Amino acid sequence: MRHNILNLIKSSATNEKDYKALEDIFTLYDQLQFASDIKQMAGDIYNWLNATFKIDNVSIALFDIEKSTREDILIHGDQFYLDDSLSFFFIINTHTNLNAIVSFCATSKTHFELINKSYNVIESAFFQISPIIQNGIIKKNFIESQSLDSVTNVYNRHYLIENLNKQIILSGKEYKQIYFLMVGVDHFKAVIDEYDYDIGDRVLVELAKVIHANISEFDMVARLTGDEFLISILSTSSEHDIINISNKIIKDFAEIEIKITEEQILKKTICIGYDVYNYSDEKTIDSTIKNADIALYEAKNKGRSQVFNFNDMKEEDTIDLF
Repeated sequence: MRHNILNLIKSSATNEKDYKALEDIFTLYDQLQFASDIKQMAGDIYNWLNATFKIDNVSIALFDIEKSTREDILIHGDQFYLDDSLSFFFIINTHTNLNAIVSFCATSKTHFELINKSYNVIESAFFQISPIIQNGIIKKNFIESQSLDSVTNVYNRHYLIENLNKQIILSGKEYKQIYFLMVGVDHFKAVIDEYDYDIGDRVLVELAKVIHANISEFDMVARLTGDEFLISILSTSSEHDIINISNKIIKDFAEIEIKITEEQILKKTICIGYDVYNYSDEKTIDSTIKNADIALYEAKNKGRSQVFNFNDMKEEDTIDLF
């Protein structure tokens, strides 16, 4: 690819078509430098392919070499496969464990031939932009490592609180009440003791999926330490809804089966404690979260699959932190 762009630069001095191609490449290069993240970069690449070569069927993904996993960043147009007769694909080597794969498909044989004639231009463009894509991937990994739990891919506590405070400030007094739900697996330590941490991680991943399936896109979830998850509910201020959401999460997770062996299936239960943050109260978000944590342990004291409201605590209630 380096050879292609050097030849393009050399011939652009006398060839107007090659000069225009080189100009198009650096237009893409300049555009990508202003992109804020890898998704915007993918959008800019699509726009460039569409505007320059009339390409509409595009897929851009990240492939993790170490984990053999693929993450789709952009899919546009009709579905196609890499072995289709009209398709092209390029691997942008970023010299990390993640490589970017840009694939696209022509709409006809005539369109395929036109793209094929410009193959060296597209290849040169991808060679030129690969350092910017690499920086975008590094930035993505850094942000995710700072904000996401590595096991379940939900937020960590710090990011949830930081993001929540920003939303509250931006919205003024729109969020008059925010419910915080603390979710914990019943006797989670027994899973680790009887099996291992990998099985424990699978339990947490399944729980994270169930939580996400039962909350709104406006709500947020974070994993704290061990088996505890914190949910902030912004989509409703009704305690009736909160109880229904909690019971639905408990019910759905109780039905999850985790395969240990061909003959052995693991099923677990959870408890939930909650408290409400009122915008007008002196109580802080941190103290509300602490209250929800206390309510969770009180729920666990009462048995499996329990929901407990911190405001129902009585002086004689004791908390057995197990």
